Amino acid sequence: MTDLPPSDVADAGLAAAGVARIDWADRSMPVLRRIRERFALERPLEGWRVAACMHVTTETANLIRTLQAGGAQVALAASNPLSTQDDTAAALAAEYGAAVFARSGVDRDGYYRHIHQALEIGPDLVLDDGCDLVNTLHLERTDLLGTVKGGCEETTTGVIRLHQMAREGVLRFPMVAVNDTDTKHMFDNRYGTGQSTLDGIVRATNTLLAGKTIVIAGFGYCGRGLAERARGLGARVVVTEIDPVKALDAVLQGFRVEPMDDACRHGDVFITVTGNRDVIRGEHLAAMKDGAILANSGHFDVEIDVRALQDLAVAVNPAVRPQADEYVLADGRRLVLLAEGRLVNLAAAEGHPAAVMDMSFADQALTCAWLAAVHGDLDAAVHDVPKEIDTEVARLKLASMEVGIDALTPEQEEYLRSWRLGS
Repeated sequence: MTDLPPSDVADAGLAAAGVARIDWADRSMPVLRRIRERFALERPLEGWRVAACMHVTTETANLIRTLQAGGAQVALAASNPLSTQDDTAAALAAEYGAAVFARSGVDRDGYYRHIHQALEIGPDLVLDDGCDLVNTLHLERTDLLGTVKGGCEETTTGVIRLHQMAREGVLRFPMVAVNDTDTKHMFDNRYGTGQSTLDGIVRATNTLLAGKTIVIAGFGYCGRGLAERARGLGARVVVTEIDPVKALDAVLQGFRVEPMDDACRHGDVFITVTGNRDVIRGEHLAAMKDGAILANSGHFDVEIDVRALQDLAVAVNPAVRPQADEYVLADGRRLVLLAEGRLVNLAAAEGHPAAVMDMSFADQALTCAWLAAVHGDLDAAVHDVPKEIDTEVARLKLASMEVGIDALTPEQEEYLRSWRLGS
């Protein structure tokens, strides 16, 4: 391809390998593929400029290809330096014509430089995964706010930040909480995070999970998925929670629930999935047993207090295994931190299976097309994805799996409409 857009990738020579990986993921993404075919005919994003801050993975690449098929010009920055696949970034830039600003392992300054570079496209539409791009627009690139017509947020942490912006009256354009669709959080968070997090822990440590005590901080959809899969692998699961309803749900599902102050003393593996900071603090780290493994699958690297861990340690053995750093305490106990406290499922593994991201990114693509059509009717607030989009994605996924469901009869529809018919 000639006349490539400006990009910053590690090695353009990796493009061929990236294409092969993107094609492999595409095999497991039939819903997004069908939408891409539809977009190529309908061109719902013709002339739109899209700035995205997302994990630069093969699955994301297929979303970018779908937006391009709909007519969009796309600039992509990485939402996490440790999740960036350099061959995927190279393929997107060299083979698919996207402006890509992503290199695996860049520092904080490089991370934000890439976000600023992606914003130079002058976006009409923004896609975010954690709200850092939207935050940068509102704090540092206010000159671009006038052209932005709307956007989508992919993850729980980002939606929390957006709601706070809306409450404070500072959000300047409509944002859609794609994270909150059933076909995203029910499947992506539960089945995707549940499987990929344990995959990352096993790849990084080669530990046997059967017989271990795994402490899971947070029992939202991510925590539920993790707990189910850890139990299925033979682990003893302990849940920590601040929400009494979620804690009760965990108890009634047969999991042990206790405060982190207690759980920290007997856990073998700790996994945080709360979306909040300092879930595992210095006092918890100081009480952990020798060899305890620390992993995070919340969006940002703030759930485990890494600075407190550094302060407690008298020595650090970096990279005792790939993505595993060993911290030695004064009494000789060793704590193993995975992926620097960042997303272990993306840093130490490959993130969610493509079959799960198929639904999440189908939601994103259809929501982008919907925003292009109705943005003028939306307030600067956080909006839900229309139920019809969620239902359509589920229908397409079932069809791809050759699963049929029933339809209401006319009599059943009439019964549901009527309040006069009782027993």
